[in-house]
Amino acid sequence: MSNTPFQMSQEDLLAIIKSFSVLKHDINNTLGVVMAQSELAQRNPVYYEKLAAAVLKRGPEVVQKMQDFHSLLTAKLKGEDLSECRSHPTSGIF
Repeated sequence: MSNTPFQMSQEDLLAIIKSFSVLKHDINNTLGVVMAQSELAQRNPVYYEKLAAAVLKRGPEVVQKMQDFHSLLTAKLKGEDLSECRSHPTSGIF
């Protein structure tokens, strides 16, 4: 570890906050769909297939977004330029 004091520009901090906000929104959306499909499947087993499809599709997407966010934080802690590490823009719809 370097003894150099850690510094972060306001722009970098705002970029990290924005990325975290998008990640949090995407996780909430995914969990909402999974919860809704689970509730429907309890009432009608036909929905279990839709639940499984939603989990199989959205789960890896959320994991990738969490890994992208981790990369963003790690890059900043290493002093790298965040513009090279920005996550891909998301629409909030998977």
